[in-house]
Amino acid sequence: MKKVAVGVDIGGTNSVYGLVDDQGHILSEGVFPTRNYPDSDLYIEELYIGIQNLLKAAGDEVELVGVGIGAPNGNYYRGTIENAPNLPWKGPISVVEKMKRFFPTLPVILTNDANAAAVGEMIYGGAKGMKDFLVVTLGTGLGSGFVANGQLIYGYTGFAGELGHVTVSHTGRVCGCGRKGCLETYVSATGIKRTIFKLMADSMEESEFRHITFNDLTAEMITKAALNGDPLAIEAYEYTGMLLGHALADAVTITSPEAIFLFGGLAKAGKYIFEPTKKYMEMHMMPVFRNKVKLLPSGIDGKNAAVLGASALVWQSLTGKQM
Repeated sequence: MKKVAVGVDIGGTNSVYGLVDDQGHILSEGVFPTRNYPDSDLYIEELYIGIQNLLKAAGDEVELVGVGIGAPNGNYYRGTIENAPNLPWKGPISVVEKMKRFFPTLPVILTNDANAAAVGEMIYGGAKGMKDFLVVTLGTGLGSGFVANGQLIYGYTGFAGELGHVTVSHTGRVCGCGRKGCLETYVSATGIKRTIFKLMADSMEESEFRHITFNDLTAEMITKAALNGDPLAIEAYEYTGMLLGHALADAVTITSPEAIFLFGGLAKAGKYIFEPTKKYMEMHMMPVFRNKVKLLPSGIDGKNAAVLGASALVWQSLTGKQM
């Protein structure tokens, strides 16, 4: 009988879950719309039903050993999701407590989605064998997970390592957190869209984006345009990489990581994001750290990366590996 963990990725649009073995193979998956369940209890019930359906389909071939959950504003200490702006539930939601009603004898572990990605990177990806590294998730927002001396840094409140909310301009763009100039407002899928429209407003450069509305524009379109040589798209990535490089240079001085992994949609731009980020990171880094930190693509990035990262929480817990 094969032992499996459930990995759950709670997203603002969809929730994806899957059965994953200890080698990182996803045996089966399910998905349902998060926003269709504004009542968190009904949401948990739907998630439980989906997991049970996967287990029934697998029959006697698998044994469930635990549930790992990655979610925006997930608090590892409390097992709660706390006021995530892109989720339908307000206030702290006791997700682990609610899930334990259905899985009373199994470990149920919840953390921030970016922290889950960092655990996944260590268990399944490019950070195997590393004790000090940083994972930066470049999606709709910017998330990050810091690992130092083999342990994920949660901090006193459980929300440590919020690189996306370091301030890069005190008079800059308004952020969903209520402040101005957070890194996330520039370095994210949403941020690069804002940069494209700012560049178009400030120049007469021809670009395919001049005929596209903000809501219709996607980061994938910007990446494709950059790969096709669109000057505004290339400039947008240069600007994005500059700000990210500055921020990473500062982050390096705090934890001195062996490597930094870029994970998510913007990382798929390849050299257009990696080259400027590396250039400006080295340029602004304290000399003692220069040319010692690897900037790498995620080793688990792909369609199932979020599910893999969440499931890794279970395997890490069961093996007693320090994180």
